[in-house]
Amino acid sequence: MTGIGVFFSAIGRRVIDSIWRLGYAARFMALTLLRSGTSLTRFSLVIREIYSSGVLSLIIIVVSGLFVGMVLGLQGYETLKIYGAEQSLGVLVALSLVRELGPVVAALLFASRAGSAITAEIGLMKTTEQLKALEMMAIDPIARIVAPRFWGGVISMPLLAAIFSVMGIFGGYVVGVVLIGVDDGSFWSQMQAAVDVRHDVINGVIKSGVFGFAVTAIALFEGYDATPTAEGVSRATTRTVVTSALAILALDFILTAFMFKGA
Repeated sequence: MTGIGVFFSAIGRRVIDSIWRLGYAARFMALTLLRSGTSLTRFSLVIREIYSSGVLSLIIIVVSGLFVGMVLGLQGYETLKIYGAEQSLGVLVALSLVRELGPVVAALLFASRAGSAITAEIGLMKTTEQLKALEMMAIDPIARIVAPRFWGGVISMPLLAAIFSVMGIFGGYVVGVVLIGVDDGSFWSQMQAAVDVRHDVINGVIKSGVFGFAVTAIALFEGYDATPTAEGVSRATTRTVVTSALAILALDFILTAFMFKGA
């Protein structure tokens, strides 16, 4: 076989493997949704995963949101001052966070902290054959292990994005009103007048919900599909972070395009 033939053969194998893996991931997620009854009837399992994925991610979400808001306040003030619109600082900070930065940055942080932890945990269970042990005891590992983590991540993500946005607005307030001296009343009143619940807040919640679904699904699949070795789990964890980041940015563009078109 010539060099060109080997090249196209390698590309063909990669494409076939990618299509097969995509189909396997779709089947995996379909089974997760179909077997979620145990998670919903025994909601304590989901509560425990909300604590693991959401509560334990609070510190990085709160601190990051605060500093992102402070940077927005500082940069926004310098930009608005050029046009004599310093009193609109609250509008700039709130819309930037609620529409885009809150859901996107919170999802990236969630993928880095909670998504990688989920993949490593599931991958370690597979490596130590804990999943096979559950099957031998007639316990479905997807219903008992995967589904609670899935719903825990999906529920946690919108809450974390909301906390991120609140802390970001507070950070913008500290910089703009307390440190720089923007009028307190103008900061809050213009923000309340400009931020629309339906077109801004609800759209941000929808984005964060979609991001939570995507990140948690990727993390669970990568862990469940990981090669049962230390190197395999390490690679799966890396793929989770990289794939989740790309998925978040791509979904953000698609959702934003649809939301602005429908506005």
